[in-house]
Amino acid sequence: MSLRGPRLPGGGAVVLLAVLVAVLLRGCGEETTERGDGEREDADRRAGVLAPVVDVVDGDTIEVELEGRVEDVRYIGVDTPESVAPGQPVECFGVRASEFNAELVAGEQVRLAFDAERRDVYGRLLAYVYVGERFVNVELLREGFARTLTIAPNDSFAERFARVEQAAGRAGRGLWGECGP
Repeated sequence: MSLRGPRLPGGGAVVLLAVLVAVLLRGCGEETTERGDGEREDADRRAGVLAPVVDVVDGDTIEVELEGRVEDVRYIGVDTPESVAPGQPVECFGVRASEFNAELVAGEQVRLAFDAERRDVYGRLLAYVYVGERFVNVELLREGFARTLTIAPNDSFAERFARVEQAAGRAGRGLWGECGP
């Protein structure tokens, strides 16, 4: 018979338990996680971040204020005709696409949702853009102001975008009715 009380866990078990609790608590309370390469990414990319639009660059690019600085945001999955590209002529429907984009987002607070890659080779944020429940990328396609531009791995909505673009083309909306194939 032992006169000692119940056996208490060793120091190693206590440390392990504390680490597990800390990991679980951090995972539940954080909106971002740290990847192995040090780049921060949203735990739920689609939840996105809110940001006020400070400028509309063209039909598929805006500037927003995010974390105290101005960021260029390139819309994922769509490509509008050029209207401000240096050294390039203004393309058919480019100015109108820019104006339509401005009608949708200028002065608004947008929600930026991300896909697999957060930035392009030019350093721009890549995002699906929403004003309230309005999905701006889809609106540009639906009204014929954009064509699809699928670049893997940022292709979560590629099939949907293709269907919307095809419907706009069949209906002759926007650039499909005025600019040719």
